[in-house]
Amino acid sequence: MRTLVAATGGLQDGPDNSQKPVAVDMAVSDHQIEALLFDLGGVVIDISVERALRCWQPRSRLPIEQMRGRLTVDEPFRQHERGELPASGYFDHLRKVFELDASDREIEVGWNAILVGEIPESLLLVESARRHLPCYAFTNTSRTHQSTWTKAFPNVVSAFDRIFSSPDLGLRKPERAAFEIVTREIDVEPASVLFFDDLLENVEGARAAGLQAVHVRDIEDIRRALSAIPAI
Repeated sequence: MRTLVAATGGLQDGPDNSQKPVAVDMAVSDHQIEALLFDLGGVVIDISVERALRCWQPRSRLPIEQMRGRLTVDEPFRQHERGELPASGYFDHLRKVFELDASDREIEVGWNAILVGEIPESLLLVESARRHLPCYAFTNTSRTHQSTWTKAFPNVVSAFDRIFSSPDLGLRKPERAAFEIVTREIDVEPASVLFFDDLLENVEGARAAGLQAVHVRDIEDIRRALSAIPAI
């Protein structure tokens, strides 16, 4: 089951390993890096699921502690991110999970509160790297969030040559087919793409699909990985 992760404000499978030392490693490969692929939430956009829970809590019958325990990446969540379940259907699911006496609009306000703001330091690194290599983004998101961050964070949108989103693809990380479509669309073989993500399961999914990948825990992980690329 996926649980809340305080370090990133996101969700991941199993226990929180965010404080355990994880090597900032790229998959060992003789392939030259020809393109960079970045996650958005937790890498270039600051996110906090806690903000949503606190927004909803006054409309819930549950204390905040119980709400935290109920937020999981279940099948409705995955369907919503693939664009298979519309916002109204997912918000109804959230209404039941958190025992909310709230309208769709009130739930949407909390849902969008997850999106905190741009991470300037990361964007500067992306913009610098983009002078040398094409830069793309691949995000697990929802139609509601996508509509919000494209308007609220213009520097994120303009930082990349193209942004791939899970509802547009009908697939989400860490699904192998998702990475295969993205690398095919950017016309670079997987082994020549370096992927950055704050969730280890997505990093492992990318590597399984043949990409090189970096587990991002802080800005220095991005900086060190980029500095190791001869072309930059």
